Amino acid sequence: MNVIVFKTSVDSADQISQLRPWLDKVAGDGCWNFALDDCDRILRIVSDSMKPQAAIKILEEHGFSCHELE
Repeated sequence: MNVIVFKTSVDSADQISQLRPWLDKVAGDGCWNFALDDCDRILRIVSDSMKPQAAIKILEEHGFSCHELE
């Protein structure tokens, strides 16, 4: 399994709830999480097949910034 890590502008549980159906659809339920206590408000996705651009597109379509971290 690969872990993809993103810096985001998501900063609340309400915003995560807004994104949940979309992230569940592309990454799978339970295969992603946010670390809002981190200064970069990290999104981690565990997947063998998901492309980083899919997550970036979802967040940007909902008005959030999202950049993959190395």
